[in-house]
Amino acid sequence: MTSNEGLVNHLVDSGWIKSERVKEAFLAVDRALFMPKGAESSAYYDTPLPIGYGQTISAPSVVAFMLEKLEIERSMNVLELGTGSGYNAALLSHLAGPKGRVISFDVVPELADFAQQNIENSGKTSNIEFIIGDGSCGYDAEAPYDRIIVTAAMPAIENHALIKQLKPKGRLIAPVGNRLYQDLILYSEGKYEKVLPVMFVPLIGKCGFH
Repeated sequence: MTSNEGLVNHLVDSGWIKSERVKEAFLAVDRALFMPKGAESSAYYDTPLPIGYGQTISAPSVVAFMLEKLEIERSMNVLELGTGSGYNAALLSHLAGPKGRVISFDVVPELADFAQQNIENSGKTSNIEFIIGDGSCGYDAEAPYDRIIVTAAMPAIENHALIKQLKPKGRLIAPVGNRLYQDLILYSEGKYEKVLPVMFVPLIGKCGFH
């Protein structure tokens, strides 16, 4: 693929994008704006790519899958753990809309700065709050959340502090497992469901990996 539109068409044709809302978000957020300098030409490949500091920008297909499972509606309060390049935060921003809110954590200051600059360049700034620090236990100050998305692997999710920060009908999606193998787990209304085998970098912090 050589354009953002081409990437989106590929994700639709492959079945990763199913809803019009997620399609609109991907069309509105150009992945090339979230790549490190010199890597822009790889932006439209459906693959994870390094962004420095041992972190990656996830494959667009996996990002789309997670957003479809979350079913984010306008005006929702969303918590993201793992800002990375800011690509996913920008998509969340579009889905939540101007009356919604996205709070995004990253423990690496340089990546948080990189993400914020990328999002400013993309024009998706009005409803995103960036926080630098250990977000592995969530963020009680702005709870409860309609949706929580974790973009790095957790060792476990059952009875995790994040579950208590969800609204009663809220949804959470996170990669869960060890450093070599994980499954995406979707949590909703007391049920944990394995929805996709994945491979993410580990979530480092008090409630993640040490």
